[in-house]
Amino acid sequence: MNTREADLTFIAPSTTLLDVVSAGEECLMAKGHARAAYLEWGPPALKDYYPAWLDELAVDATLEGSLLDGAVQGAEAVRSIVVAIRSLYERQEHKFAGPCGDNGFLEEYIAVVRGEPIGCVVLVTRNADRETQRVVASYRPRSSLLLLSRLLREKFAGTPFGDQFAGKEP
Repeated sequence: MNTREADLTFIAPSTTLLDVVSAGEECLMAKGHARAAYLEWGPPALKDYYPAWLDELAVDATLEGSLLDGAVQGAEAVRSIVVAIRSLYERQEHKFAGPCGDNGFLEEYIAVVRGEPIGCVVLVTRNADRETQRVVASYRPRSSLLLLSRLLREKFAGTPFGDQFAGKEP
């Protein structure tokens, strides 16, 4: 066995990355690469956190981000998408939630969707009336973001914004 073979550990093809991390084993990654933050579970920094900004949406609020092609507008559309996203999580842990500048709010969390880890950073911007005007969400890694986007496309099929989510795999 050469040195390269000795550095490898066998993981069954059906094993997800979450299985490896949850079992407390080291995640396989190329030497010199940092461990991704969305793989770091621990005591929740914000147990039982609820995004209060979701209850304060402006009538013309917008949602945009890496899950969507374009933006969605309207309080009910934004609320329904955010609630649907949260319903697809098997587990969610907020790492940070707090003010950002004069009119903003920032969240960072990690979650699990169908056994796959996903991380998200959300920037909320409030209008002069302190209502949530704009929500921008950035997800990682790409594979998990595409999975979540496809699930949302299925859930919102037939709605005016359903086709803004990723389609089926080629």
